[in-house]
Amino acid sequence: MKMTKDTAMAPVDTTQAATAMATASPVKLSAKAINFFYGSFQALHNISLEIPTNKVTAFIGPSGCGKSTFLRTMNRMNETIRNTRVEGSLVLDGNNLLDMDVTAVRRRVGMVFQKSNPFPKSIFDNVAYGLRINGITNRTVVQEAVERSLNHAALWGEVKDKLNKPASALSGGQQQRLCIARALAVEPEVLLLDEPCSALDPIATLKIEELLFQIKDMTTIVIVTHNMQQAARLADFTGFFLLGKLIEIDDTKKIFQNPAKKETEDYVTGRFG
Repeated sequence: MKMTKDTAMAPVDTTQAATAMATASPVKLSAKAINFFYGSFQALHNISLEIPTNKVTAFIGPSGCGKSTFLRTMNRMNETIRNTRVEGSLVLDGNNLLDMDVTAVRRRVGMVFQKSNPFPKSIFDNVAYGLRINGITNRTVVQEAVERSLNHAALWGEVKDKLNKPASALSGGQQQRLCIARALAVEPEVLLLDEPCSALDPIATLKIEELLFQIKDMTTIVIVTHNMQQAARLADFTGFFLLGKLIEIDDTKKIFQNPAKKETEDYVTGRFG
């Protein structure tokens, strides 16, 4: 793709691509003019985008470019860090997540982290945890939800006879699927995943990717990945971050084959990053 110098230096404008994405599928979550600060340091600059319903949206970019920071902003996980501040709006089905009770936000927007983090509890109690803190205590309801969530996470067949065993006894790939089951148990509308396969071997990674394909009919998925092949395999839409800015977001095939911005082209072709 031929780029002129003026084209490469053009201001970031993702409006047209965002409109195309919205046309392709109803919008589930919309970010508008998100700025995020660690103290006086601005980590995110004017991020605006739309996340389509029941699709997989991937964020790619070099380390430290802001993609994980933005992901954590989407369920307000950054509020656990002192001296941070966010500006703008994050609208989920008409409700600004930044104005909602944080427990309600995390009920609707689940998150799975880079390193699997099962609680020091049994397999059953890990999956049941979110249900119980949301006031669901009926034993039959909890049991059915745990089985359903483990099935959705393609883990039930492997653990159904050892639900009372410690979650720490599972393999790394199983622990990550357990964390996905735990997130799915409360039936989130959006599921955020921050590098969920970075610590896994290729076989475990394949299982996670197959799982995400299967559950996107149930929930809207947003994933941060350094693995561009994974983004190309998994994502319907891909956004490229650089230096705290969203350079562009569009259909994944277009991002990898015919990106609009030279910075994106340089990254996906391995010229930098």
